[in-house]
Amino acid sequence: MRIGKVEWTGGAVPPLFLAPMENVSDAAFRRLCREMGADAVVTEFISSEALIREIEKSWKKAQIWDEERPVGIQIFGAEEAAMREAARRLEKVQPDWIDINYGCPVSKVVCKGAGAGILRDVDRMEYLTQKIVEHTTLPVTVKTRLGWDEKSIRIIEVAHRLQRVGIQALAVHARTRADGYKGSARWEWIGQLKADPAITIPIIGNGDIDSPQTAWHFYRTYRPDALMIGRAAIGYPWIFREIKYYFRTGEQLPPPSLEERLSMIEKHLRYALRLLLEPPTKIVIELRKHYSGYLRGISNAKLYRSWLMEPRTPDELLRTLDIIRKAAAPLTLSRQERII
Repeated sequence: MRIGKVEWTGGAVPPLFLAPMENVSDAAFRRLCREMGADAVVTEFISSEALIREIEKSWKKAQIWDEERPVGIQIFGAEEAAMREAARRLEKVQPDWIDINYGCPVSKVVCKGAGAGILRDVDRMEYLTQKIVEHTTLPVTVKTRLGWDEKSIRIIEVAHRLQRVGIQALAVHARTRADGYKGSARWEWIGQLKADPAITIPIIGNGDIDSPQTAWHFYRTYRPDALMIGRAAIGYPWIFREIKYYFRTGEQLPPPSLEERLSMIEKHLRYALRLLLEPPTKIVIELRKHYSGYLRGISNAKLYRSWLMEPRTPDELLRTLDIIRKAAAPLTLSRQERII
């Protein structure tokens, strides 16, 4: 498959994408996932209005590095002028493509007609996408959902209309906006997209890929051009490596050891300190969302996670990691001993 100048050649494993996730898919985590086998990454979504107003926080999110390429920058919004101008301004950053978010189900986004809110107005979705395609030299892709709710699933029509105005790939989270993240993703719709001979753009399947086995099942059954992994990668970038190994051998890789997990947390910290341009204390606190994944399946995970929630500086976090390394059984060290 191809997006712009980026081409993924065929083989035993389809391309694996890291999904754009708010407050997760930052530069540090994207780089970790690329190192662990992700074939492409997408930034967390960025407000088009914030970009054209030169909001520093949003432009920080748009900062990308050669080590994470191929990478797309995802934008969201509801106003044509802002979306067009944001896409144009992002040309100076030179991502490999621009992705439009038409799938975020969060109410504060939807109520403005952005994200999944536009699923109630497919005509406007087509029009807005066309204007963005026309006003940027960068390739444009879209990530969306099946529809607004069960009664308004129009993903086949959407694919035809967005292909006609020039998008180069379509990523589909196989749920409606009404579903949120509940219930099972309905991958049969991705199968229908791929069975339609008039749809020639790559279809990227997303939703409920939480293991090598589910990745294999969805790919073999519905044949998307690529797979996009989201929540299963949070705190567990090894998911990409494990999927590739399973596709090539039919076997499950053993899970990472405790030492591998602690080393990954340390690497995540060091990347974040170098790449994110945020205060160290904030970086340490933001890492907390990953600890459940990093320690999943490890003996004493609950205890170790409680220890990791206490540090507020990088040095404290590194010392806590060293204490966990030395722990062979549940310990009852005091808080002062754990962070000093």
